[in-house]
Amino acid sequence: MRGAGGRRSAALDRKDLFGDRVLVCDGAMGTMLQAAGVSLDLSLPELSVGRPELVRAIHGAYIAAGADVIETNTFGACRTRLARFGLEDRVAEINAASVRVAREAVAAAERPVLVAGSVGPATPASSRGRISPAVLREAFREQIAALAEAGVDLLILETFGSIGELVEAVGAAKEVAPELPVVAQMTFMDDGRTLAGETPAEFAARVEGLGVAAIGANCTHGPQGLYEILSELSRHTTLPLAAQPNAGSPTFVDGRFQYPTDPAYLARYATRYVQAGAALVGGCCGTTPAHVEAVAAAVKGLRPAVRRRSVSAQSAGGSRGVPGDHPQPSRLMQRLRAGEFVVVGEMSAPTGGAADRAVLDAGLLEQEGASAVLIASPTSPRAQVSPTTLAVLLQQRVEAMDVILTVATWEKSVMSLQADLLGAYAFGVRHVVCRTGTPPLLGDYPNAGGFWDVDSVELIQLLRGLNAGRDRHGIPLAQPTAFVIGARINPAAEDVEREIGDAARKVDAGVDFLITPPVFDVEALERLLDAARVPADLPVLMGVMPLRDFNHVEYLQHEVPGMSVPEALVDRMWEAREDGAEAGRRIAAELIRQARDSKRLRGVVLSSANNEAAELVNLVREVRP
Repeated sequence: MRGAGGRRSAALDRKDLFGDRVLVCDGAMGTMLQAAGVSLDLSLPELSVGRPELVRAIHGAYIAAGADVIETNTFGACRTRLARFGLEDRVAEINAASVRVAREAVAAAERPVLVAGSVGPATPASSRGRISPAVLREAFREQIAALAEAGVDLLILETFGSIGELVEAVGAAKEVAPELPVVAQMTFMDDGRTLAGETPAEFAARVEGLGVAAIGANCTHGPQGLYEILSELSRHTTLPLAAQPNAGSPTFVDGRFQYPTDPAYLARYATRYVQAGAALVGGCCGTTPAHVEAVAAAVKGLRPAVRRRSVSAQSAGGSRGVPGDHPQPSRLMQRLRAGEFVVVGEMSAPTGGAADRAVLDAGLLEQEGASAVLIASPTSPRAQVSPTTLAVLLQQRVEAMDVILTVATWEKSVMSLQADLLGAYAFGVRHVVCRTGTPPLLGDYPNAGGFWDVDSVELIQLLRGLNAGRDRHGIPLAQPTAFVIGARINPAAEDVEREIGDAARKVDAGVDFLITPPVFDVEALERLLDAARVPADLPVLMGVMPLRDFNHVEYLQHEVPGMSVPEALVDRMWEAREDGAEAGRRIAAELIRQARDSKRLRGVVLSSANNEAAELVNLVREVRP
């Protein structure tokens, strides 16, 4: 191993690492930096360059507490994670500085201490699946090569929530630094599975043959929960194990995270980890030098338990899907499959807390022959009933009519999306239109904010997973859902080629039907369907909205993205002047007839510019044969 002279020992190998003793790893770096007043919104790895004395002091505190292994300040120091801070071109510099600072702390110690290169996932959990394996592999290669060049003794791959990404990281390590021992650690949720829905048994089965020195778990769980994960791992592998729990579940107080676990409690569990086969024991979030000191004292003189594999990973992995009955198609889908031309009325959620008017309006639409009502996504920052709540209310109060809920992914995490969808499904909502959505216009900074965990295509995939009995991360549900999944396409999109590609992606993702915003050119819609190769048997419902007057036409043409009115219709509305509303109704009636005559369209979605129920009722009457 390296000492003050900075040379790695040629004799350092797996046997040297995990023989008949337990190595004590350090604790949290982020917790200690936060305690020193550093904002967690900063790039913590960059502090090895900007504030090396602070990072060095933290390393020194852990060494003084008894750590045999300290981890470099490089969690998240790969190109894809540093890009968030504009630091993607400083990967080599930051990783080299982090190793140098750790080495300086080791040089001041009076005993041998190993320096482990910390490597975390190349993407946050919210972006999982959006970056190709090739890009992930290259990001890992670049970081690990920098760590190896700077002289780490081993690598700790930690906090991975997907076996696939961990395998890419291990592969990169074997390519660029085959001489370095690798400790591969995943993090598991409260249900004992990773974010990707994988069990400890599956983790062991997939990684055991990759030549890693040890496997284990870190983060998310406190001492007790991690012990349960480690015990499960111990039954599926004979490799040395690694355990680095959090200091319990945090609370957020006065702008900082506080952790409840005291050092003595963690130390008691450290001995249990060793009995389960752990050869490397340390801490993760919330742990401090005091925790490490207690752990070091507790495991001193202990030897990792010798284990035999007792359960096959194949038998313990369990089913990744949940079989269920295939429910009958919804009434709307039955009508579409029977060749009916369906009529859907679009409604917006009311402002304020009253929804009785919406229930009455939906009842009127049903009486006039509408097959369903579509709840639009919010476009106003005003307080209003949530679309999901309104959809549930209408589904229960207007039983003869199907309700289609528009779900926009803007400002919603995957967790909240899944919770809302499963809640709506439990109350009878079956039809969903998937949209990415945009923030409402508000104040001096329109569209300035917002986040998206998933886009509309990923929401389609999420719903398909729920229908197959699995959540976004592959974790089985108690019962599969039976959502009917829709998506929007727009023939008047400003970037037609992009819209063609998006439409094709939505079809490939598995939609059951497509709808459009208000369309004023049926032929343009048919061209889009042909260009995107939308199957002829996939139902497409065209949006129809009556024009109010010429000012309305100009507003749509010049102020609403994705709206286009053909010149001939613009001229007609100009000529109508005072009779603009009547001209708009005639144009809407013509568009409805064109949609009915089209071989590609199976229905219409009728909307009113002012969300007026009376106008929608008149339109529904217009559709009736």
